Amino acid sequence: MSTQTYQSIWAELRNTAFCQGWVDAGGIRTRYLHAGPEEKPALILLHGVGGHAEAYVRNLRSHAEHFSVWAVDMVGHGWSDTATEDLEIQQYIRHILAFMDAMGIVRAHFSGESLGGWVAARMAIDHPERVVRLVLNTAGGSQADPKVMERLKTLSLQAAADPTWGFIKARVEWLMADKSKAYDDLVATRQAIYARPGMKEGMKHNMILQEMEVRQRNILRADDYGRVQAPTLVIWTSDDPTADVSEGRRMASMIPGALFTVIDGCGHWPQFEDTPTFDRIHLAFLNGQPVPEAERVGP
Repeated sequence: MSTQTYQSIWAELRNTAFCQGWVDAGGIRTRYLHAGPEEKPALILLHGVGGHAEAYVRNLRSHAEHFSVWAVDMVGHGWSDTATEDLEIQQYIRHILAFMDAMGIVRAHFSGESLGGWVAARMAIDHPERVVRLVLNTAGGSQADPKVMERLKTLSLQAAADPTWGFIKARVEWLMADKSKAYDDLVATRQAIYARPGMKEGMKHNMILQEMEVRQRNILRADDYGRVQAPTLVIWTSDDPTADVSEGRRMASMIPGALFTVIDGCGHWPQFEDTPTFDRIHLAFLNGQPVPEAERVGP
């Protein structure tokens, strides 16, 4: 008999008090996961392109001790309404602002991974009154690498057009340095999402930022990052598939007073691959405590 332990994202929630819900956010039926007392400071967690709130199932319990935590399926993603128009950064911003208003959230800490970091950074630039602290976790928005863009687009469109196990698993494994972390039930969750009616066409709208012309008009440049007022932590990884450590450091160097740190042995999802390290760094920063692992590189 095999002694291998079955690895499940749902095992992370066994001792976590949380709820799943849907709310109308500016006409978009929006799904979220919530944990923690609502009277605590709000923390909004934003996933990457093609992703969903399950990116943060391993972080809900620890963060709920300190915050009212909201992991949101952004428009076109997860179990929120599928996209019916091309989604550029301002569409995501409008959706998250509508979500905040619907839930009565005036200000929040923001932590975003990949696309979610791009959206969170733009939120801090354009709506500084809504952002308390900002974490950019292997965030997009600072560069346009044609090879990375084409790979991400190809994997995502293929998985949505033909959501068979192999294509979905390849898309999930792309996120991980340790491919064994692409758990079967994580693949199954994404498979169910990608098989939704409308997702095949919707994914084309989700992927529009992988088109060079569109990306260039949404990209964040030094002048943009220089307008970030919120205290900021940039987290990168040793094995991120979108860019090496130098790009994360460059991003941080453009943000006033930003801290920068690298988590070893992880790909695009350090919050999932090395949860203890991520949570320790993340919570220290969000709680305004010293982060020994981080260095100040921003001007």
